[in-house]
Order: sequence, then C-alpha cells, then structure tokens
Amino acid sequence: METQPKQTSLHITGMTCAACANRVERGLRKIEGVQEANVNFALERASVTYDPSQTDLPALEERVQKLGYGVVHEAVELELGGMTCAACANRIEKGLNKIPGVHHATVNFALETAHVDYLSGSVTVEDMLQRVQKLGFQAKPKQTRDEENDRRQAQIARQTWKFWIAALLSLPLLWAMLGEFSLTSWMGSHEFLMKPWVQFLLATPVQFLIGAPFYAGAYKALRNKSANMDVLVALGTSAAYFYSLYQTVVSTLNPDRMGVMMFYETSSILITLILLGKLFEMKAKGRSSAAIQKLIGLQAKTATVLRGGAEQQVPLEAVAVGDVVLVKPGEKIPVDGVVLQGSSTVDESMLTGESLPVHKEAGQAVIGATVNQNGVLRIRAQKVGRDTALAHIIKVVEEAQGSKAPIQRIADRISGIFVPIVVGIAVVTFLLWYLAVDPGNFPNALEKLIAVLVIACPCALGLATPTSIMAGSGRAAEHGILFKGGEHLEATHKLNAVLLDKTGTVTHGKPELTDVQVFGGLAESEFLRLVASAEKNSEHQLADAIVAGALERGVTLSPVEHFEALTGSGIRAKIDGKVVLVGTRRLMQQHLINASPALAQMKELEHQGKTAMLAAVDGVFAGLLAVADTVKETSHEAVARLKQLGIQVAMITGDNERTAQAIARQVGIDHVRAEVLPEQKAAEVKKFQEQGFLVGMVGDGLNDAPALATADIGMALGTGTDIAMEAADVTLMHGDLRSIADAICMSRKTMTNIKQNLFWALIYNLIGIPIAASGFLAPWVAGAAMAFSSVSVVLNALRLQRVKL
Repeated sequence: METQPKQTSLHITGMTCAACANRVERGLRKIEGVQEANVNFALERASVTYDPSQTDLPALEERVQKLGYGVVHEAVELELGGMTCAACANRIEKGLNKIPGVHHATVNFALETAHVDYLSGSVTVEDMLQRVQKLGFQAKPKQTRDEENDRRQAQIARQTWKFWIAALLSLPLLWAMLGEFSLTSWMGSHEFLMKPWVQFLLATPVQFLIGAPFYAGAYKALRNKSANMDVLVALGTSAAYFYSLYQTVVSTLNPDRMGVMMFYETSSILITLILLGKLFEMKAKGRSSAAIQKLIGLQAKTATVLRGGAEQQVPLEAVAVGDVVLVKPGEKIPVDGVVLQGSSTVDESMLTGESLPVHKEAGQAVIGATVNQNGVLRIRAQKVGRDTALAHIIKVVEEAQGSKAPIQRIADRISGIFVPIVVGIAVVTFLLWYLAVDPGNFPNALEKLIAVLVIACPCALGLATPTSIMAGSGRAAEHGILFKGGEHLEATHKLNAVLLDKTGTVTHGKPELTDVQVFGGLAESEFLRLVASAEKNSEHQLADAIVAGALERGVTLSPVEHFEALTGSGIRAKIDGKVVLVGTRRLMQQHLINASPALAQMKELEHQGKTAMLAAVDGVFAGLLAVADTVKETSHEAVARLKQLGIQVAMITGDNERTAQAIARQVGIDHVRAEVLPEQKAAEVKKFQEQGFLVGMVGDGLNDAPALATADIGMALGTGTDIAMEAADVTLMHGDLRSIADAICMSRKTMTNIKQNLFWALIYNLIGIPIAASGFLAPWVAGAAMAFSSVSVVLNALRLQRVKL
C-alpha cells in the first residue's frame, strides 16, 4: 500500500545569506524519501514534502544540523486534569512523545503540567491536546503567547546590544583614523588612541566576541564545502586584524618601525556597520510579516463557553467542536458555528468586505473573528482552531509568503557561485596591486583585497524576491486577495485574458422566480407544486429560486420518490407517481416533447436577461418558468478596469445565448460563450490558451472547479464553494469582481518591485566590486555600502505595503 506524503515546515536558524538557504535546500533534497524541499531565506523556513515510510522528522533535523544550522524548537506548557497517580503522568508523557514532531515531553504529576518541546510547523498544540484527551485526560494551554514575535524581539534586542558595544569600541578607532586625513584633521586625534596596543585592546573584543558569529558561520560553511557571506566578512576582517596585529608586534619589538599603517579600525568598523545593517534588516523583515500579525490580531483571545449550565471564560484554544459559545454585543465571535438561540446583526466586513452588517438568527452560520453588534447569540461551535475560516486565510497567506516565485531561481543560481568568484577576484586584485600597480606595497594591496571582500553582498540577492513576495502577498491579503503561492503571484501579472462565469460571479447568484406560465390542464398551484418538489433536491441556484418562489406563493411541497440531475440540461424526478422534467429546450427535444407553444415567450424572457425553463409532466409539456438574477453593481466597473489593463474579457456560462448576451451587454462584455456544459468549460479555457492567451478563469461554483484548474490562473470568489476555492490559485474573499483587476495590479507591482531589487542587487555588485578593486573605496566605506545594499532591498520591498488598489 502506497503511503501518503507528508508536509512539514521547519524553522531554520543560522542562515546568513541566500547561499546558506540554497545549501540547506540541496541537503534536504538529497535525503532519500524527500520529494520536495524549498527554503525561504527571508522567513527562515524550510517547507519539506517527504515519504514517511522512507524518512522522518528527526532525519530532516539531523541533516540540517549536519549542514551547520539549527532547527527551532518551540515549547508549550499544558495544564492537565484527571491524573490520579504517577502512572497517569507516565502514560501522558509517553503519548505526547510519540507524536511526530514532538522532540521531548515531560509531565509533572505534582504540578499537573506538561512541558512539550516540539518542532515549529510540524505539530500543533491542538494535536497535543487531542492526544491527551484520547488518553482519557483533560488538557488546555497554560498560557498563550506569540512565540514568533517574542523570538524576533529578543533577537533584535541582542543585535542592538551587540551593535552598541561594537560602536562604543569602534568610534575611538574611527576618530583616530579620521584625524590622520587632511580634510578631517580639524577633528584632531589623541596621541593615546594612536598607540598600537590601545587600538589592539579596542579592536580585539569586536573581532572575536562581537564578531564570533561570523567565524562560526564561516566555519560551518567551509566544513560543508561551501561558502557564504560569513566567509567574506571573516576573511576581510581577519586579514585587516591579523595584519595589524603583526605590525603591532613587530613595531613593539623594533621601535624604529613605529608609524606603520594598521587596519584595526577597518575590521572593527566593518563589523559594526554590518551589525547595523543586519539590525535594520531584522526590523524591516519583521514589518514584512505585518499582514499576518493583523490577521492574527482579528482573532478573539478568549471565549465564553456554557458548560454544566454555567458560563466559563476560557482561552480560544480550549474551545472544542460542539461547545456552546455565548457572544454578547460588541464581542468578537470566537469560532465558526451556527446560531442556536438569539438574533443580532454581525459585522462580516473583515471577511466579505461588505460594510453593511448581516442579520443572524437561529439556524444561520456565523464566522469566527466577525463582530456581534447588538444582540446576544448562543452559537454551536462547528470549526475551531486551524479549521476556522480565518485560520485557513492565515494558512494561505503564510504559505504564499513562504513559497518561492520562479524568478527567484535566477538569484539562487547566482548565489550558489557568488562567494568563490568574489574570493577569486579579491586574490587577483591583491596580486595586481602588489605586483603591478604599486609593486611591493603590501598594506595598499591588502586594503584593496579587503575592500573587494566586504563590498560583495550575496544577501541582497537572497532577499530580493522573498521580501517582495512577503510584502506583496500580505498587502493583497489586506484587500481580500489570497494568492496560494509565489508562483501564482508571479504568473498573474502575465494574464491577458480573463474568463468570467455568469451566475454568482457577474451576477449576485441569488435569482428569484419572476414568471410562471402554465400550458395545458394543470392549475398554476399544482404545476408549481410538482416543479418545486422536483427541484428541491437540486443544488443549483436556479432550483433554490424556484423552491423559494413556490413557498412564498403558499405552495406545499411533496415528497420526491426519485430524483436525477441531468448535467447541463435539467432534472428528472418522480412526484406522486408522475414523472416531472424541468430544464432546457434540449431536454424537451431529447424526450420528444413539443414545447413550441412557449418558445416565443421563452425568447422574450431571455432577451430580458432572465433564465427561462420548460417543464413537462408524464411526457406532456406543462409550462414555463423564468428566473432572474441581478447583475452585481460593481461588475460593469470591474470589466472596464480589466479592459483598461489591456485584458480581453469573456463570459462563459451554461445559460442560454439570449440571456447570456443580455447580461453581457449590461456589463460591457464583448465575448460570450453560452450553453456551455460544466465539463466543456475547461475545454473553452483551452481554446483561449491555444490562441496564445494566458487565461485567468473566475468562478464560484462546483462546476467551475475543472475550468479553474485548467486555466493559467484560477480565481475563486470567497463567497463560493470550498471545492472551487481549493481548485483555484487565487481566492477573492470579498466576492467583488473589481478584486480581479486589483489582483493583477498587485501582481504587476510586485513583479516590478522584484525586478528592481534584482537589478539593484546585481548592479550593486557589478559596479561596486570593480570600484573597490580599483582602489576608490576604503574598506570601511565598502562595508557600509554592503550593509546598505541589503537594507535598501528590504526597504524597497516594504513599499508594497503602501500600494493603493
């Protein structure tokens, strides 16, 4: 039996540039059983798909550690209940330790707590709670906190502390150096600071304490037969430091050689400036995930649950499926569920973009993170934790931000060979200066070598794409546009044709029964009873309209003895022993039923934009019904915007030609494909592709899923079915067609931003390295330029967070 592949996400530490990410990615892919591995340098995460019969999480972690990097373990404290002895504690401990992704779990019987150390992204707290509950005990999180944010803030605090120590030790060295130049001689330089051993004492802590991570990173890289930014920094600063140390020792032993050139300030200032650049980079990368933080911030923190007849305030994580939740006016609805009791209006704008509140009463569904406005609601929890609508949105955004766009392959290829090439250029530069340009002047040649080593920056290349993807997909999410991955965000900007489904996409998808015309001997009420009874088992929106219209007219529906959906043409049902057919002209023709008396009226209704249907009872034509679906107010504007973007717009529908053309005229669509069966929609998409179009398909129904999957980019309206959204590459949460143009604009702006970043990163190195090799830049200036290049790429990407759509 073939095992299903598993997916996991590992939080990797120790990566300093894109070359590190490439090395981890290659290393993971070499493991037998690993089917796919993608490492995102900006997010510090590895997404791995593997066959659990061939490898496991410890093997993945071991490989990452062998490569010289770390895998972040997160910890959670659980409060336990139901334990009566130490054997209970042992049982829970063994059960938790058996969960894939749990590194180590310990249970304290006296304190009734469990401490679980686990791999971030591989297992959830909810999985742990379920395991304990299956063992027959109670468990809940002891406390909730944003561990990722805490870790990032702690990292920034450490980096800030290290930078200030390095700056305090380096500034005297910088002062001493500047005092030697004619332009800055007015600053003066204290004779004490010019002493070699004083400079040695100031530079050494910076080099080996503050700069220790560069040496550690370089060692790990070289041990694995590769190179990264740490190698360049370690080589450059070490060359400056150890040459200076050599001159210090020589000048001490031989006082006649006092006044020789030293580079203590070069190594210290380089490390200080690189630390400053990394500090800015950390803060900027933190801002790039602001969209995720905003989404998480929408969640309620606690919920009021009715248990044993009493109200209990519990953490959100402790709410279980089936719990009855009490929501008071002004409170956020904590989970997805159905209203059991009460009525109120609910603000669903965070999900649908609709500013008007929606009335809710018993039997209606509510969504977590929406706001209850003016009534008290009792809700039965149906989806909790990672199954809620908001959790799904957060997951889609996280996956998009963590995925790679195809354009990133350019940077990955360059990063893989970048450092060895730079080291080679630096060595050649040294030899040229020492042997030809300024023969015998070792300090001058060394200075040029250092400048070349430190000005080169693979980090900017590694950050160019992922930071833009993070910022762009995050900004899109704020506007209700969810890209499933970086590749979809990239491909969307190439679209030059968009195909729109009609019902529920161009129109509201809430049709109403407008016309009933009976032919033959049946009374209108009897005709409606038979037709509506037959349609009540259908899932089509038009069937819902007929049933609702019949009920409004006081018709009582009858049981259905047999029902059959006839794809693309209608339905067949048996009511009270009578065979009822409802559907298209084609359906009547197939059953040799003469519907000619109604055809003229049918054409007139269709010309008005209504959907007309024919009905027959026991093989005899019985009547005509018409259903109207109103066009969305924004559809005309949305089509006009798409045309302004140079995109061809077409409508594809299973409805008849006349109705389809009437709707198309209202919204300004020139190209219409009507009477298309569900299985033919995908073929229509292929026809456009064969004409050279890159096609975006937009739909919301179950029958749109094949076409969405066939299109270059499938877009599903968030108001539609789960299957349609699963098949789509982009989800438009607000159900507004203007979001299509917004998605394309966001994709175009993101790709422009990525190209700007890649251009800057490449041009910076192509221009900067020759300038440094030519001797026009002091090493510390080259270091500052290197730090600035990474920061500038991140800051440019963050401009996407302010894009107006």
